[in-house]
Amino acid sequence: MSGCGTWSAAKTLTPTQVRQLGDAVTLVDVREDGEWASGHIAGAVHIPLGRLREEMDRIPSGKPVVFYCHAGGRSSQAIAVAMAAGQAHDTHMGGGISAWRGQGFPSAA
Repeated sequence: MSGCGTWSAAKTLTPTQVRQLGDAVTLVDVREDGEWASGHIAGAVHIPLGRLREEMDRIPSGKPVVFYCHAGGRSSQAIAVAMAAGQAHDTHMGGGISAWRGQGFPSAA
C-alpha cells in the first residue's frame, strides 16, 4: 500500500478492504471542517486537502496511509499532493465516506 511511485501507481481500496485493515493503516480525512464535524471514520486524522501540504507532518509514521473524502475526488488529489511533497502515500478509499456509510459501516460524530 505504500512505496515510491507516480500518480499512475495510485491504489484504490474499497470501504470493506479499509475496514478489514482496521488499525493496520492510518486513515486521513481530507474533507473540510464542517464535513468532518458531520461525521467521520473513528480514529481518522483530519487534515483538509487545502492544508495537506503544510500539515503533512501531522500524519503519523509507521503505517500505510489511506486518504478519504466524501466521494473519492479529493482523496485522489491528496495522493498527488503527498507524492509531490515526496511522501509515499499512494492509497485512497474509493467512494469516500459516502460509500463507507452506504455499506452500513459506522461513523463517529
